Amino acid sequence: MKIRTIISGICFAAMASLASTAYSAGEGEAAHTPHYPLKHPRQSEWSFAGPFGTWDQGQLQRGLKVYKEVCSACHSMNFVAFRNLEALGYSPEQVKAFAAEYTVTDGPNGDGEMFERPGIPSDRFPSPFPNVEAAAAANNGAAPPDFSLLAKARAPERGFPTFIFDVFTLYAENGPDYIHSLLTGYDQEVPEGVEVPEGAYYNPYFVAGPALAMANPLSDGVVTYDDGSPETVDQYAHDVAAFMMWAAEPHLVERKELGFKVLVFLAIFAMLLYFVRQQVWADIKRKPKTA
Repeated sequence: MKIRTIISGICFAAMASLASTAYSAGEGEAAHTPHYPLKHPRQSEWSFAGPFGTWDQGQLQRGLKVYKEVCSACHSMNFVAFRNLEALGYSPEQVKAFAAEYTVTDGPNGDGEMFERPGIPSDRFPSPFPNVEAAAAANNGAAPPDFSLLAKARAPERGFPTFIFDVFTLYAENGPDYIHSLLTGYDQEVPEGVEVPEGAYYNPYFVAGPALAMANPLSDGVVTYDDGSPETVDQYAHDVAAFMMWAAEPHLVERKELGFKVLVFLAIFAMLLYFVRQQVWADIKRKPKTA
């Protein structure tokens, strides 16, 4: 009787929950809470995708140029040092010259005062604003996020069962996919029922709402490429998203290579253990079972 009572209670609770859900769904549009982003980020092709992915240094260099000429006016990159750019194929002399183009605040000096000097390779990318408050004041009250880890931090969740397949396909590009979609998602017609606050810009790919404070930063031809790549918004967005992924996880390729080597080692080690077991137990006969 106790078991029947417990089962009946569980069934009643489940039916009550379903009825409550159905009632809430039928209360009207006022009870409906929109899910953001309104559009799921589009999947793009990335050279670093998959277990054997590698960095495209040409693309990373183009992405760095887009960041420097467009994005660095608002976004900092506080966790990336100039010397790290050698991984993109630049020589130490080129990195030194690149760092010298920036002005870095240092100090205090012998008089106890801060001073400004040209950047050196050991410096990190300086912030365009002295503090968060100044950054927010210059950008409609919303401080632009730091670019260092944004490609890992801005990764919308992928629902069931997609995230299960991601485990086997090693999909980890949802951050760059999101950035690329966001940067190419402006200039779309605002659908009915969606309210865009004053001073904001509609973008269906924004993860925190229907609109964001950042205006469309890219336009065709805004950055000149030296390698002949297309100077389009789509190409700019793709390149800077790849660069941001490198900034967030610079050792991604090395980690994948090490992981593959570990799997090969474990596979060989497992086979050796199996053959050793067969050899050790080959001459041992099982004793007959006694009644």
